[in-house]
Amino acid sequence: MRKFVLTLMLGVACASLVCGAAAPPKTIYDFTMKSIDGQQVSLSSYSGKVVLLVNVASKCGFTPQYTALEALYEKYKDRGLVIVGIPANNFAQQEPGTDAEIKQFCSSKYMVTFPMMAKVSVKGDDQTPLYSFLTDKSADPQFAGDIKWNFTKFLFGRDGQPVARFEPNVTPDSPQVTAAVEAALGK
Repeated sequence: MRKFVLTLMLGVACASLVCGAAAPPKTIYDFTMKSIDGQQVSLSSYSGKVVLLVNVASKCGFTPQYTALEALYEKYKDRGLVIVGIPANNFAQQEPGTDAEIKQFCSSKYMVTFPMMAKVSVKGDDQTPLYSFLTDKSADPQFAGDIKWNFTKFLFGRDGQPVARFEPNVTPDSPQVTAAVEAALGK
């Protein structure tokens, strides 16, 4: 039995320390998500672009921000802005639909054309790895922290590093967001 335990302990040590365990993520480009249509999307496909990640919901008081998000995307997409909508049902069950229902709602009510991902959890025990990274204060003491509600926005420069975070009440068409997007696009 002791030999078995020792072998098991060595195997765990080898897997995590010596034998090349995966390095911790350093940018958003280290993550893959599922699109709202079910396809795997590596966020590295947005490398070299300015990315605005937004956790969204269809039945929230902030849901009309979809209009401003789409307008921001249309205004700056040719200069390299990508907005990524990430549906989540973590706050008052304000995103109860299926991915197909969410897609239909966004495209018919708000004419959303920016990329949308499949519904995930942005907090709690089932938090998706991307949001574990985004909220980890040890990885990013400046912009990390718990997601407090729907429509929290994270802005990343062309190198995949965070440059700003905007809480839900800061609208996508606000001077703060516009200035941050323009500054990131200018780099």
